[in-house]
Amino acid sequence: MLNQIKLFFEQHLALSAPSETTEEKIQLATVALFLEMMQMDDKIEAKEQDIILSLINKNFSLTTEQTTSLLQLAEQQRTQATDYYQFTSLINKEYSQEQKVRLIESLWKIAFIDGILDIQEEYLVRKIADLLYVPHSAFIMAKNRVLTSQPS
Repeated sequence: MLNQIKLFFEQHLALSAPSETTEEKIQLATVALFLEMMQMDDKIEAKEQDIILSLINKNFSLTTEQTTSLLQLAEQQRTQATDYYQFTSLINKEYSQEQKVRLIESLWKIAFIDGILDIQEEYLVRKIADLLYVPHSAFIMAKNRVLTSQPS
């Protein structure tokens, strides 16, 4: 119990480490959400892992070593998180509305990559869109863009 309290204070009240930039925190938050989407249907498929790697490469200029490290840290953060606020609050502060919509579109890509939209996956995209203040119309348009770009 004491360790959990200590961890809470370290995560929420401690000063940010100077070595971790805002960009690194954004990358970590984004990838944690990608990994959460991959986990939502309780099946991890190679296609999902591949699309996440593709999205990381598309959005961030990282080496293979940096990408591996980012994925490990993001998984650690994801499993320790009690809610999505720690990720979405940072994204809200740093991302423009257009960037937020692109993030929602990326989440849809992960959800649809296996050809099946699980109800939990749709719930998560909707929840993240709400937390990022993405209008419902933008949420639906992002979904439709991903659906029309999927191979039949």
